[in-house]
Amino acid sequence: MPATAKRLHGFTESVIRGMTRLANAHGAINLAQGFPDGMPPQPMVEALGAAARGPFHQYAITWGAPRFREALARKIGRFTGLELDAERHLVVTCGSTEAMMVALMTACDPGDRVVIFSPFYENYVADTILSGAEPIFVPLRAPDFRYDAAELARAFEQKPKAVVVCNPSNPSGRVFTREELMEIGALAQKHDAFVITDEVYEHIVYGEHRHTAMAALPGMFERTITCNSLSKTYSATGWRLGYVQAAPEVIAEARKVHDFLTVGAATPLQEAAVTALEFPDEYYSGLAQSYAHKREVFLEEIARTGLAFTEPEGAYFVLLDVSPLGHASDLAAAEWITREIGVAGVPGSSFFREPEQRYVRFHFAKGEEVLRGAGERLARLRGYH
Repeated sequence: MPATAKRLHGFTESVIRGMTRLANAHGAINLAQGFPDGMPPQPMVEALGAAARGPFHQYAITWGAPRFREALARKIGRFTGLELDAERHLVVTCGSTEAMMVALMTACDPGDRVVIFSPFYENYVADTILSGAEPIFVPLRAPDFRYDAAELARAFEQKPKAVVVCNPSNPSGRVFTREELMEIGALAQKHDAFVITDEVYEHIVYGEHRHTAMAALPGMFERTITCNSLSKTYSATGWRLGYVQAAPEVIAEARKVHDFLTVGAATPLQEAAVTALEFPDEYYSGLAQSYAHKREVFLEEIARTGLAFTEPEGAYFVLLDVSPLGHASDLAAAEWITREIGVAGVPGSSFFREPEQRYVRFHFAKGEEVLRGAGERLARLRGYH
């Protein structure tokens, strides 16, 4: 049998999805894979029914149904101030997962380098390698997950083609400040690099923290490739609707990558999602308030473990320090907690370049009853340290 591609040997299949399978096998509460347990907003669901009865069952335009792109451009403009042309600035993708792959393949040639902050969402490294590029890691150091400016500058001195910024960040919950984004942007300009952003949690931020769109910062639109999706904002992870936003010259190339990767996202789903993109501002403030309450509930519950944990500034993840439990690794701890305690999380080492074994990541995108139930189970951890 011929050997498979060497580029696949450097990483495993998704650890997150593996923990979901383990949760299902043991009847555990799944706080590993970060999908909400509620329905999308009812008007969006009703619009899907209407779209399914309409003439929307064949290919849309490869880079996105016109009504969807037009509504998307208006929605982005409302929150960022950017004046986008639906024909020139957007490509609709099959979720932000494809969007990130499209962005990296558009930006990078084989042998290029990409700066990735660690901890990172697991796809970034795999996508970089699949693109033929090489990752350069810059640590975000616990407990506040800030980067060191000198380390970041040294990374850029290696002449990367791009830097990936997840804001708000999965799994750390960091919300990058405007000043930090300006600093990253200045380095990208100095070294002629792209900034590829993942902004799927843009509307899920807490307290005084605010999401800032990198593309809206002075001088950054021409070199920013924004990846985003409808999954988290509208509780519709299974709809797989994402997008890439960039300057026209970049989008023209991104369309080629997207076309040969997936051809296009589902037409009836795009038509139905127009309804959601036209929701008033109150929907987004209500979303933030809802997640702020979930955060409060889960932090209260997880405190009962007696273990240290992170308090996210945005997104919906908590890193629990399981090192006092005495397991050989965070993977062993995560699997034991799933089997014996009945709550599934993700071993933190899957997000870190550094040899980090302290954490298990849990998400709180669930209803209060589920979070309280998980808290009751996790409270039993107090008896093991």
